[in-house]
Amino acid sequence: MFSQLSDVDRKMLKLLLDSEGHIHSLDLSRETGIPLSTVQRRRKRLESEYLLRHYSLDPMKFGYRKIDLLIYTEGGGTMDIGKELLKREEVTYAARTIGEHTIDLRVEVFVKDNGVWLNLLEDVKAMKGVRDVVWTEVVETIGKKSPPNHIVL
Repeated sequence: MFSQLSDVDRKMLKLLLDSEGHIHSLDLSRETGIPLSTVQRRRKRLESEYLLRHYSLDPMKFGYRKIDLLIYTEGGGTMDIGKELLKREEVTYAARTIGEHTIDLRVEVFVKDNGVWLNLLEDVKAMKGVRDVVWTEVVETIGKKSPPNHIVL
């Protein structure tokens, strides 16, 4: 996918990254020397396909706990289990994993109280295809950075 970027696309991505997205399309048009309508079309595509950006509330600032479930599955049901868990309000992320041989699925959940957490954990343990569940909880964030922008454009 990266190799499909034109020189203009690469220049636009660099300008968007350098400005943290706070550059007007008119300025992009001037910098690249291409018509505004073309810049707007390309920008929309580049933002949707290559850039991560969003606003969201930090649930931990509102009394929620962030817990990662590390699930060991059996019987080839990892995708189905992940999709089923994503239907739950508490679940914000599910991904198949590789690495540790007993962890097939990583699921991020946010819960506000121990009752909800206990019910969720029991529900997960009772799911068909779940062999074991371990969990880890963030108790303090040491720091957070954006993904690296060291890709040469």
